[in-house]
Amino acid sequence: MRSKVRPRRYIARHWLVILRPLLRFSLTRDAFVLRGIGNRAGPVLRPDRRGRRRGRYEGAERRRTQVA
Repeated sequence: MRSKVRPRRYIARHWLVILRPLLRFSLTRDAFVLRGIGNRAGPVLRPDRRGRRRGRYEGAERRRTQVA
């Protein structure tokens, strides 16, 4: 059993499309790994889902508030 977990690397979706022939999706890791050796070595890649910066949030401030 593996004692050290390989870190996930977040990459842009267009790189996943380009690298698709070299990668397979692992359901247990919920990420892409290299075909053939992905269970033992290599990167663990996930799509970068962070959105682009949208600008300043104009809603109500809810951080550091306490409920009475």
